[in-house]
Amino acid sequence: MNYLNIDDEKLMPTVMELNTLLADYHVYYQNLRNFHWNVLGENFFDLHRKFEELYSDARIKIDEIAERILTLRYHPMSNLKDYLKTTSVKEVSSKLSDKEMVLEILENHAILLKQMSKVIEKANEANDEGTIDLIGSFIRELEKSSWMLNAFTKDSRSQLNESIIEA
Repeated sequence: MNYLNIDDEKLMPTVMELNTLLADYHVYYQNLRNFHWNVLGENFFDLHRKFEELYSDARIKIDEIAERILTLRYHPMSNLKDYLKTTSVKEVSSKLSDKEMVLEILENHAILLKQMSKVIEKANEANDEGTIDLIGSFIRELEKSSWMLNAFTKDSRSQLNESIIEA
């Protein structure tokens, strides 16, 4: 029974992009675990807690992406070797400073956001509103996390763009 009312052929590009996102999220998750275990320095307590928050969220997102692929009546990618072949997110060293770790996470976020845009594009072509809704919420949350992490990397004297304030 086709409960989705979407042609399977139209869904295949969306599923392919979702599987890539799934692979990206798995490597991102492992990078976060790596940083959680290995962060050192004066920001240890804050970052240790933040990295745990981020990897806990990533774990949930991984499950939601895989379940969306299943909802679309396809099998999600589920082998580490396939994830590593597919992902654009690179495994990172544990021998980084706390600030370098945050910068690496921001790079991971940029890759995830780019892949999410690809998923949205393909889902839009297939009229797959469920995937669009799911990934749209992921984008909003990841952009907010990116803003906060980016603020961590700045000097306290840094300023935001004020051009809109000036009339």
